[in-house]
Amino acid sequence: MRKALNDLDARLFVTVASRRLRGTDPWLSRLSRAADHGKLWMGGAALLGATGNRTARRAALRATGSLLLASALANIAAKGLTRRPRPALDPVPVVRRLLKQPVTSSFPSGHSASAAAFVTALAVESPLLGAIAAPVAAAVMASRVYVGVHYPGDVLAGAALGAGTAALTLRWWPRRSDHPADTAAPAVRAPALPTGAGLHIVVNGASGATPLTAPDSRGRSVEEELRRELPDADIRLCEDGDDLAALLERAAALAKQSGGALGICGGDGSVNLAATVAVREHLPLAVFPGGTLNHFAVDLGTHSLRSTADAVKAGTARAVDIASATGDHGQRHVFLNTFSIGIYPELVRAREHLEDRLGKWPALAVALVRVLARAEPVRLTVSGVPRTLWMLFAGNGTYDPPGFAPTHRTSLDGGRLDIRAVDGSHPFARTRLLFAFLTGTLATSRVYREARLSALDLTDLHEVRHLAVDGEAVPAPDRLRLSKATAALTVYRPEHPAIP
Repeated sequence: MRKALNDLDARLFVTVASRRLRGTDPWLSRLSRAADHGKLWMGGAALLGATGNRTARRAALRATGSLLLASALANIAAKGLTRRPRPALDPVPVVRRLLKQPVTSSFPSGHSASAAAFVTALAVESPLLGAIAAPVAAAVMASRVYVGVHYPGDVLAGAALGAGTAALTLRWWPRRSDHPADTAAPAVRAPALPTGAGLHIVVNGASGATPLTAPDSRGRSVEEELRRELPDADIRLCEDGDDLAALLERAAALAKQSGGALGICGGDGSVNLAATVAVREHLPLAVFPGGTLNHFAVDLGTHSLRSTADAVKAGTARAVDIASATGDHGQRHVFLNTFSIGIYPELVRAREHLEDRLGKWPALAVALVRVLARAEPVRLTVSGVPRTLWMLFAGNGTYDPPGFAPTHRTSLDGGRLDIRAVDGSHPFARTRLLFAFLTGTLATSRVYREARLSALDLTDLHEVRHLAVDGEAVPAPDRLRLSKATAALTVYRPEHPAIP
């Protein structure tokens, strides 16, 4: 049977390699060379990333990660096992032969594995992008036979390996939902403010990778853009040395006096502070994204200044939960996004540093190895039960994907904390955790636990030095209670919010 398949493969190779397709010799050879070492696909990923479109960037990250994994499996693992000789070049016209012939095993085609992985991963995130890239991928695969370096069977096997690898990434990195995060009906009245009159906005000028006072690509600062969208809004700039909390208190007092709303432009830390004030004063909050990552604004569906301004003008709003961590002496830390103990903050920072180069889930794998190599679990008591944990994560709302590196929310209401913990007490806990992650079996691993709870008590935090609350490190008390306030914060949100 194997001999018959090899004979058929050889006959198909001679048929394709000896046939001349008019006008294709120069460009198929060039295309084949352009795909060497994934250069063609890496260039495409860079272009998608440069567009600034979130779907395109997610597609580029998944495609890059899939390509790297498929290339490693094809060129290192599979070729090392098979060692199939390359086809004889006799049927191939000299004009289309590659100047530098490959010397590795012919089976499977690494170029085809990379091409199929890239285009399949694009299609997972965006069928349109996948359809655009598919003809290029097919041409790269065909070129490998046409220039005489692979049998057709090598190409088919490589394509199957690449497509399967891209599909397998869904076990580690599920596709985002096409629906915006769930929210509740507004808890307080959110007035329509067509010109911005009655809206009191505080702009934290220090937020973001570049100051918000700096001009954008159109030559306008954030403050100028806000005045353009909402000309009658009261806008106050918090500059270096100013007290952001005091500015928010004054803005809230004016908003309450005029029957209007409070606005904040800044990162997640600024939004957290503004939300605390808005809930206490029973005011609706307009969140204008102005930070580096803007996790809350993105999950809410207000990705831009304009989308929030449109919601303010129309008076469309929804309510979301807020969560809090309350210490034994009454000190309370509100969090709109996440709370964590242990390795989670360091893991996120390491992943974000690597993901532009590696893609999200390969970056997470590398970050996990690095962080676990030097970290130690901490001992504490969770709801009366002593635990040794690498990480305890609590999300305000329901996060996806499952595991210890969630990226977005499917729900911003519901009154439940998304609790995730990684147990460090089992023998070979580090090894078991890495194995569960790499095999996509984390949900069934004994080292990982998750639950949806309305409250959680943490005591005996003597080994815990700091907590991470919405990305900010705060000293840890001896005792702590995590709790939720359901639909406590009313926020302006477009009627048709953007999908993260």
